[in-house]
Parts: sequence; C-alpha cells; structure tokens
Amino acid sequence: MKEWWVQVGLLSVPLLAVYLHIPPPKLSPALLSWRSSGGYFTYKDQNIFYRDSTGAVGSSDIVVLLHGFPTSSYDWCKIWEGLTQRFHRVIALDFVGFGFSDKPRPHRYSIFEQASIVEGLVRHLGLHHQRINLLSHDYGDTVAQELLHRSVQSLLLCLLIVEAVCGRCRFHLIAQACVAPRAISRLCSTSRQRPLRNNRFLFSILQYINQRKKHRDRWVGALMSTSVPLHLIYGPLDPVNPHPEFLQLYKKVLPMSTVSVLDDHISHYPQLEDPTGFLNAYLNFINSF
Repeated sequence: MKEWWVQVGLLSVPLLAVYLHIPPPKLSPALLSWRSSGGYFTYKDQNIFYRDSTGAVGSSDIVVLLHGFPTSSYDWCKIWEGLTQRFHRVIALDFVGFGFSDKPRPHRYSIFEQASIVEGLVRHLGLHHQRINLLSHDYGDTVAQELLHRSVQSLLLCLLIVEAVCGRCRFHLIAQACVAPRAISRLCSTSRQRPLRNNRFLFSILQYINQRKKHRDRWVGALMSTSVPLHLIYGPLDPVNPHPEFLQLYKKVLPMSTVSVLDDHISHYPQLEDPTGFLNAYLNFINSF
C-alpha cells in the first residue's frame, strides 16, 4: 500500500487542475455599480481605479479614502453617503494590485509607490493646491504614514487614520495636518485570476509587512514627531490590536492623541461593522477644528 501522502498527492493533482480552470466568481451587483460609478487614471502605465463624488453644497472640504489589505475602495461603501453630506468631494482609489486597478506581475509592490499613486491622483484631479483630508485603514494606514512623513517637506496631508507598527502592536488613528498650496471586496474578487495562481503575486503584495519592519523608525517616527492632532477610533474586539494592551501602548507612545472606543463587539473593520458609530466618531473629531 502506498504511503498516504502519495495517495493524497495523486488525488490532489486532478482536483487542483479542475480548480484552476473554474472561472472566477461573477461580480455582485453592488460591485458592478461601484465600478460603473468610478473611472481610471494612469500612473506609470498602470490603470488606477478611483471614485470621485461631489457632495455637500457650501463646503470646500475634500476627503481621500485609503483602503486596507486585502480589499479595495469598496471598504468605504457604508459611509460613502454620510461623507458626501459633510464633504464637497469624496474620493477613493484602489491601490495598484487591488480591486479594479491593474495588477502587474512581476512587480515590486511598495508602500512608497502607493503613496506616490495617491499624490498622482491628487494631481490628476487638480487638487494639489487645495486642502485635502485623508482617511485610511489597515494597509492604507501605512501609506498614510509615508504621506505624513513626506508632508514634513511637502505638507501634502490634512487628515488621516493610520495603522502603525509600534513595538508588537499596530494601531488605527486619525491625524490632522495641513496641505500646502502648491467593502469588503476581496483582493481576487475583481481579478480575473484564481487565488492559487496568485501565490507569487500575493507574496509580492505582502512585502509591505517587511517594509513596515524595515521602515518602522520612518513611519512611526512621523507620528511621534508630528504636531498634527491625533485621534484613535478603536474597536475593542480587534484581533490585530488586542484590548486592553493595545490602548495602553498606544497612549504611552502617543499621549497627545485622543481616543474614541466603539462598542465591545466592534473588531478590525469598524467602518463596515459599525458605520454609524465610526462616522459619528470621525465627524465629531474633524468638526472640532
């Protein structure tokens, strides 16, 4: 009798072959609507998807939303309408490699490139001379930290929610700065490739974790040294940022920050799990300035 692992291997080969030839799932009506409401701009030959909605009359405020891993701009679908009631322009993009944006391979994905793409979108929309609010989550938080670091020279940012590596914990926060005058949608749900074909692609995307470690001083340092007001919106059930250790560390590292703690059952995606609570916390913070 052959070893069990040989039998499993022989059985797995045809099953894997069948799996790889199954077409990817069709997009839901909600995702189709999200895509049809957006457009594309080109950054270094890459097509980048974004949405840009005109909202509140009488307001000149602009907010740019940065999504997390492994999702897309659809992360913000549940608070989109609420934001348009407060901001004149609400803008979100899919980072390169995510959502409806191009997914080049091979490609060296980096936080630095994603930050440059955000800057490129701002220029593309002709907003680089205006005050920008930046709202981000998870992967997008690290992009926001890089933008915050660059703002020391270029003063590009106005408002962000960021997640940073701090000791062994990561955290989400809202930060406000000034601009100088010069859903869950899975990563593969909008790709036409099966997940197992994307192993190398996903490995390339996941290099952001190593980048966080390598550039910790740069990105956490940007938070610790900024004069920007900081505010944390926190879900106590978040497994990435365990309670109460996370809050203790956060307050120790950033004692100048204020904090909004949502209900006990809220976890890592507060904008989806509790859109009303999240939106109220966010608007209360920015309306205080």
